Parts: sequence; C-alpha cells; structure tokens
Amino acid sequence: MLQKFSNYIQQNLPFLKDKKLLVAISGGIDSVALTTLLSKLGFAISLAHCNFNLRGKESDLDEEFVKKLGEKLNARVYTKQFKTKEIAQENKQSTQITARNLRYHWFSELVEQNSFDYVLTAHHADDNIETFLINLTRGTGLDGLTGIPQINGNIVRPLLPFSQKEISTFIKEYAIEWREDKSNATTKYIRNKIRHQVVPYLKEINPSLVDTFAKTTNNLRESQEIIEDRIENIKSNIVTVEEDAIKISIKKLEKLSNPKAYLYQLLKQYNFTEWDNVYTLLTAQSGKQVFSKTNTLLKDRAYLFLFKNSVSKDVKTIFITEQQQEITTPIHLKIEATQQKSEENRKTVFIDKEKILFPLKLRKWEKGDFFYPTGMKGKKKLSKYFKDEKFSLIEKQTTWLLCNNDDRVILIINHRQDSRFQVTEQTTSLIKISLF
Repeated sequence: MLQKFSNYIQQNLPFLKDKKLLVAISGGIDSVALTTLLSKLGFAISLAHCNFNLRGKESDLDEEFVKKLGEKLNARVYTKQFKTKEIAQENKQSTQITARNLRYHWFSELVEQNSFDYVLTAHHADDNIETFLINLTRGTGLDGLTGIPQINGNIVRPLLPFSQKEISTFIKEYAIEWREDKSNATTKYIRNKIRHQVVPYLKEINPSLVDTFAKTTNNLRESQEIIEDRIENIKSNIVTVEEDAIKISIKKLEKLSNPKAYLYQLLKQYNFTEWDNVYTLLTAQSGKQVFSKTNTLLKDRAYLFLFKNSVSKDVKTIFITEQQQEITTPIHLKIEATQQKSEENRKTVFIDKEKILFPLKLRKWEKGDFFYPTGMKGKKKLSKYFKDEKFSLIEKQTTWLLCNNDDRVILIINHRQDSRFQVTEQTTSLIKISLF
C-alpha cells in the first residue's frame, strides 16, 4: 500500500508536498495508518489528538499512545481534553455531533495559531459508503449522495480511495501498533449498525462494492457539476445582489421547469432545514419569513430577499459624541464641523450645529417615529414615508436613522433629511455628515 499511496499523492494531491500538515489522530487503526504512511514518505507532520473523555481510562490511554507515537516519529503532538458530555447536555446535542464540532473548532484554532497549510483526516472508502447509506436512510438530495469530499477547504482526506481491508493489510505487514476503540463494536450508533449489519451483506452481494461505489459516487459528482453549471447560468437572470441582501425574482423563478428544485439549489448553502416552509414563500403573502441558523428568507411582493440574521436582529443604539468625527460600524459615517456649505446629495448632508444636542444616536426606526421631511410641510410618520417611497421590507429593516439626543430624527440615512435641522440663512455653524 505504501507505494500505491505514494503514487496516489503524487498524481492527485501533489500540493501537499513541502507543506506544513496537521494530522488528526485518534489512535485507531485508520489514523495511525495515515500518520505512518506520511511519516515514511517524509512529509512534515504534526499530530492533533482530542480526548473527549467518553471512555474513562481508555480515553487517557489513547492520549498517551498518541504522545508516544509522536515521540517515535519525531512529530510534534497537540492534545486537548473536552468535557464532551457536559457540553452536549448544555447545547442539547448528541455527544457525536458535539465531539465533531469541538474537534473541528479546535483544529481551526491550531491552524490559525501555528500556520498549518492543511488538516489531514483518515476517512477512507468504507467510511464513504457508510456516510452514503446514512444520508440515504435520513432522506437527502444529490449532495448527500456524493459522499465525503476529498478536499473541503483546508481539510484533506488522502485515504479516501483506500479500503479498510487495504489499511488493515498495511498495518499487519509493518506490525504497527494501534489502539482499539471498543465502542466501534457496539451497534448503539447508526453508523456502527450500518458498518456491522448492512455493509457486510452488501459486500456478500457484491464483493467489489468499494470499487463499484467509488464509480457511482464519481458519476454522481459529475452530475452535480452539471447542475452547478446550470445554476450559475440562471443566476444572472434570476438573482441580483444588493447592498445587504440577495434578491430572487419569483416571477422568473416560476418560469423554470421545476421552481422548487432550482430554489433549493440557490439556497442550499444557507443552512435552511424547513424546506417546505421555504417553498411556500413563493405563494405566501408579503412579510412571511423563514429562518435558518445563519440567514433569513423574506417574501416581499414579487421577490424573495435573503440576508444574514445579524441584519434582522435588533441592534442597540450607537451613541456618537461631539469629539467623534468618524464611525465605521455598523455603517461608515463621517461627522465634522465646517464653516462652509457645499453641494448636498444623499450621501452628503449639512445640518445646523446649534440645533443638535450630543451625543447623537444612530439607530433603526421604531413604531411611532416621525419626522419633518425637507421640501414638505408638516410632519410624517416614518411608516407612511416608507410606504409612499415603496420601501421593501428588507429596506425598512436595514435603514438607519441619525437622531438627536432627544430622539428627534435628524436624517434618514441615505434618503431624507428632517427640515427642523436644516441649514438656514441664520445658521452660523454647520455639521457636515458624509456617508461612505
């Protein structure tokens, strides 16, 4: 296997050469095999071991084994212990999901702190089959049937083309020690049930299952690439990117052969899970929303607006003191005293300094807000102004107000000024407000 592995790396993963690599190692047969192969081929590796404290003394013995292996191979070893069960209970997650999240979060920290180029994990061809079957039993789209990606960002899986049988043969041939995780033998977890009860029967039916499966997943990936190309082609016609949101035309989407399928492909990367609710937005009333962990999808008239959740959440008031001349968060404003008025536009406004009271407030609009629009007589509720100006719901949520210390509206940022603070012939000192 050593020569086969070497050839595979040269042909398919040549970018790993001379790079700083971090190898995830549990102490089990697969990760030990990967570590040994890389060491024999002269790669510069360090080892990262997570002690999840799920198996008592056995977990500690795994950690000690990895440390000794690192010494033997002259590789630096990073270890970290986690209170996995407690964290899982706090987050109301399974221990498996919690362990995975802790693991990859720690790997990211190690990469950032030590400038590793890639993190290598020991997933192999049999793992790929198991993942395929798990996704199939839970219900999935094409993405879930294409298997484990060999390269995902800075995560690389060099053993993915190799079977468990090949790895075991290599370990025996070189008489390499490794740690047996007894929990792998139990059928408590769905992956183990598939590994011990389903895959063996499939291999009886087809002894070449690993090779056949590899061909199948490759065909599915090629089909996926065709779909992705098609999605990219239609994006320019259906999707427009605005300052704070992605805008999808419902009318244009519905002209396609299968609007729901296209909508899924357009939104699948945004962590939505309630897809039936997403699809119903196409015919829902304006104002309906669907949330994922990271994004919000909003129906507004003839469009769907997608924006990050941070935009839709309540944002605290930002206070701007008289000494501050510039803020960059949450928007970029420059506020400076001046003696001369120049040309005004939406991004450059002048106000009478004597009419304002610091600290000024930067905030979102609230029910009951009103102002006195320049060029008009009398006051107007902001809700009425938004309606008359045909603001979309997303525009209402993302528009900022610059207010006096007493909450009177000075300026609807990038839209309209309040006449009460307007510069007049009697004005002796000015404030210039610039939006970038």
